[in-house]
Amino acid sequence: MRDRGEADRPPAVAVAWPERNSRVPHEKSVVRTGEIKALSGLRIVAAVWVVLFHFRPWLEQVAPGFRSALAPVLNCGAQGVDLFFILSGFVLTWNYLDRMGESFSVRDTLHFLWLRLARVWPVYLVTLHLAAAWIIFTLNVGHIPSQVAGDLNAVSYVRQVLLAQLWFQPFFDGSSWDGPAWSISAEWLAYLLFGVLVLVIFRIASATRARGLLWLAVAASLPPALLLLATGHFYTPWSWLPRIVMQFTAGALACAAVRKLRLSDRARRGAGYLSVVLGVAMVGTLYLLDAHPLPRMVDSSGLVDVLFVPLVVTLAIGMGSLPLLLSTRVMVYLGHISFSLYMVHELVHTAWNWTTAQFEIVLTPSWSAKLIVVGVLAVAVAGAALLYHFVEEPARIWMRRMVKARDSQADARESHSEARTEAADPAHGKLQPLHGPRQVPANAVAARAG
Repeated sequence: MRDRGEADRPPAVAVAWPERNSRVPHEKSVVRTGEIKALSGLRIVAAVWVVLFHFRPWLEQVAPGFRSALAPVLNCGAQGVDLFFILSGFVLTWNYLDRMGESFSVRDTLHFLWLRLARVWPVYLVTLHLAAAWIIFTLNVGHIPSQVAGDLNAVSYVRQVLLAQLWFQPFFDGSSWDGPAWSISAEWLAYLLFGVLVLVIFRIASATRARGLLWLAVAASLPPALLLLATGHFYTPWSWLPRIVMQFTAGALACAAVRKLRLSDRARRGAGYLSVVLGVAMVGTLYLLDAHPLPRMVDSSGLVDVLFVPLVVTLAIGMGSLPLLLSTRVMVYLGHISFSLYMVHELVHTAWNWTTAQFEIVLTPSWSAKLIVVGVLAVAVAGAALLYHFVEEPARIWMRRMVKARDSQADARESHSEARTEAADPAHGKLQPLHGPRQVPANAVAARAG
């Protein structure tokens, strides 16, 4: 989930500090523009969490001790999707709060939606058709057809292409030909609602201090946990709906709070250390809940979601320690390809599962089996890199140029019309047009959303 704003520069969430003549005291820092690489690095952590969640059966076969030791963390890897939802709300609000928050504009909203399509649709379409091709392959080769072969029909195809397949059923399992695509369908719903949400966030932020916005962000992230406490299950009918809506909103409110913070370097270092504490607390909570599960609760590990908003905020404003680690070049690059990894890994997983069943391959706790699993994971990462460099980025730039060229032509026509008006009426040239070309705000930044 990502967009780059008006300037074509390296994508990322961003932070900049005041100039020498800024009114903000020198010992304080105000979040404005620049790059918060830690959030890009956090994306690959969330993606790998989901990948290992799906690959648990293989880990159990080839490394049962490793699988058992990490079971409390691996068993709730699906929570990585909630972290993606929060990151998406945060980054999109960071990029568009000034541009879209003050007043509603049909043109700006359509422009935003097109850029979101440019971000997710190319990889989504490629993996969708790879999944369809794989299903057809299993119908004609071997004796084990795909379990979702019966879902190949015209209506399902149209829903898949339009990113609307999830909207018609209460459970996301089986909704998409490529399993992880359900979350993209959910995010597309959030994108459609963003034009209204950003208006609300803008007004809340105008009347609320940073501390109040932080508490609102935490409160907005609570409904999925409250449903878990009420039902004992994290995965219930239509539970995906409050997950995307509320986690996305929580990320937006957290972003509004971060934009208002003015921090000294000491406070930023403290936030970095706090992010480490939060990370340790998350892992510790998972092990505690695994050892002592709450009564009448099956998915108690889902309660760890309440720590996601504080983690994202501390990483966004922190320096040193964990933010520094996530900001390394390798982590940032992996964060860039994380969306492609998220979309392609289940295709690799499904293909290998079919291969083992078709040829009756049994993995045992041996070095050769371990190397096979490592090799399959490497194939998923390599596929993600190829998708990123040859599909995701080129297609995003291509689709972006479509609206960029059209906007440039519209601005040129408008400027030409204004010049003709001024020539006909010199007095008119002394006045500024009320509805001229929209100026890009100073804090427009490039960002990468989930």
